[in-house]
Amino acid sequence: MHGFIWWIIVGLIAGFITGKLMRGEGFGFFVDIIVGIVGALAGGFLMTHLGFAGEGGMLYTICVAVIGAVILTFLVRLIKRA
Repeated sequence: MHGFIWWIIVGLIAGFITGKLMRGEGFGFFVDIIVGIVGALAGGFLMTHLGFAGEGGMLYTICVAVIGAVILTFLVRLIKRA
């Protein structure tokens, strides 16, 4: 449970960062945060299943979350275009 809450907090940060990194129309502040939370959880899950640590120090964890959120944002934009 502790890890899940940590990923939600990190997801808030990742959503904000992803909203600033990704160019384009964006989804708005609140949706960027939600995408960040889901992306953070997905990033942690993916890293764990690829054999890497799902979480580590603060910087590592935020980087994993941002990567997950960027991938998720990219996929959502692909689906949205179709």
